[in-house]
Amino acid sequence: MAQLQNLHALPIILSAVAAWFFGAVYYGILGPKWMAAQGKTVEQCKAENAGKSTAVKVTPFVLSFIAELVMASALSGIMFHIGIYTTVAGIFSGFMCWLGFVLTTVAVNNAYTFRKLTLTAIDAGHWLGVLVIIGAILGWFGA
Repeated sequence: MAQLQNLHALPIILSAVAAWFFGAVYYGILGPKWMAAQGKTVEQCKAENAGKSTAVKVTPFVLSFIAELVMASALSGIMFHIGIYTTVAGIFSGFMCWLGFVLTTVAVNNAYTFRKLTLTAIDAGHWLGVLVIIGAILGWFGA
């Protein structure tokens, strides 16, 4: 329990917020290519969402933010155990977590479902940005 006291809330929350906004911009730019990689059009997505409640539509955005809070907490814990708190160390730690856990998971999951490589690249690129941003902020704060 004493180790949890070393997880500082402010840098964790700020890094999750920054990562969430990065995702909004990232998919705002790559959204049409992302949908095309899934074999969908904007019109199809609008039609699929037409009868859904606002709560259902908002759920993925809330879940994304919660996931980024968990990632920030986990990366903060990893950096605490490593004992190196610099922006560069945070970026490197975020990159290594992405390479070892996220890229591999996204690639395997998409391979089994025969998804296009473009979809894997777009989604994996998003999570790379998320983890690098989180790591940079945590390292910068020294937390």
